[in-house]
Amino acid sequence: QVLLVDSGGGLVQAGGSLRLSCAASGRTFSDYFMGWFRQAPGKEREFVAASHRRGDTSYYAESVKGRFTISRDNAKNTVYLQMNSLKPEDTALYHCAARIYYSSGPYYSPSAYYYWGQGTQVTVSS
Repeated sequence: QVLLVDSGGGLVQAGGSLRLSCAASGRTFSDYFMGWFRQAPGKEREFVAASHRRGDTSYYAESVKGRFTISRDNAKNTVYLQMNSLKPEDTALYHCAARIYYSSGPYYSPSAYYYWGQGTQVTVSS
């Protein structure tokens, strides 16, 4: 069992930056492949970024590539999402998610993750 707590969301103007954090507890954090997803009102949950257990390989949605960076500190049991050059279309509820590193299923699919944070709201004004 892994407990995930998201934080760091807020209201920011277009072009601004935010850093989201996701603190994990319960099991060895480095055993988990971590992802960030977001869901805007009336839309399906979509993949944003993901990180392998050691943080040496990352994946990004095309819509955020070059603007967002996922990182993790296994010593602090925390994964981060640095978001720069924010756009109004980035407005959503952001969730971190975890799955054991040997799990199958595409990393971009929400159904491939077992544990979820409660979400942190990001609102970007134009």
